[in-house]
Amino acid sequence: MAEHVLVLGAGGFIGQHLLAALAKNGQAVIAVGRRPFPVVAECIEPVVADLREPADFLPLLARARAVVHLASLSTPGSSAGRPLAELDGNLRPTLALLEALQQHPLCHLLYVSSGGTLYGDTHGAPATERDRAWPKSYYGAGKAAAENFIAAWCSQCASSATIVRPSNVYGPGQTGHHGFAIIPHAMGRMLRDESLTIWGDGSAERDYLYIDDFVDLCLRILAAPRPGSTLALNAASGIDTRLNALLDQLELAAGRPLQRSYAPGRSVDVARIALDPALAQRLLGWTASTSLQEGLRRTWAWFSTTRP
Repeated sequence: MAEHVLVLGAGGFIGQHLLAALAKNGQAVIAVGRRPFPVVAECIEPVVADLREPADFLPLLARARAVVHLASLSTPGSSAGRPLAELDGNLRPTLALLEALQQHPLCHLLYVSSGGTLYGDTHGAPATERDRAWPKSYYGAGKAAAENFIAAWCSQCASSATIVRPSNVYGPGQTGHHGFAIIPHAMGRMLRDESLTIWGDGSAERDYLYIDDFVDLCLRILAAPRPGSTLALNAASGIDTRLNALLDQLELAAGRPLQRSYAPGRSVDVARIALDPALAQRLLGWTASTSLQEGLRRTWAWFSTTRP
């Protein structure tokens, strides 16, 4: 009997938080990661594998009522100048999954896309799910392509998929890399008393969403009736913050200064990303409840004691 939730990308930042929440609810989970990852409950069945062909997915899908697709091998910065990296690292496994799902049309797909890169620069009112995608990075273009393939699968197989477009998700457990995940990256620089390089003048605006709020939305989607086709939802706090203001807030949370240096902006960077989360609130009763100040305080408390 198909009763499991299949989580792809279970070893990542979001995956680990989602596993913990599913386990707390007693949900049986098949958790897939490319490398070994921590497992915290008996109801979680770990699978270490690189799934790339339809046949790789079939035995797992046969036991699943829903699949959560979190896996990704690139970032907006790492995809710059490398469009084939999106094809090989992200699109191919996703299309293999969709081909396998043709044999399991009743399995609900929850695909985590990217509101932060899909819409491009947003001017005026925050972007809604009805707005056209204008990605500036190959990473965002790959997400847009995946969304269209998912919509085609739903149409051809009378299947259901929920596409979630999160803003910048952050929180405890996230590690920073140069050009990606600005909050833990800045915290690492702060701990080491090093200067943080900022691309541009620091006026870029982003929406920052705390991990617990994002996981709450995922749980609501998995518990809700299948939408019957393709449903896209923005996941955001609804408050866009300039980068310089974010770093000021981070200094307050940490109680120490952050050295900053500024470099010319990059072509893949977006000046302003503002997302409207009203549809998720209307359909699922979801809203982000963690303020940026509180989220940064919790994240710093974890980061400063763990020091990844």
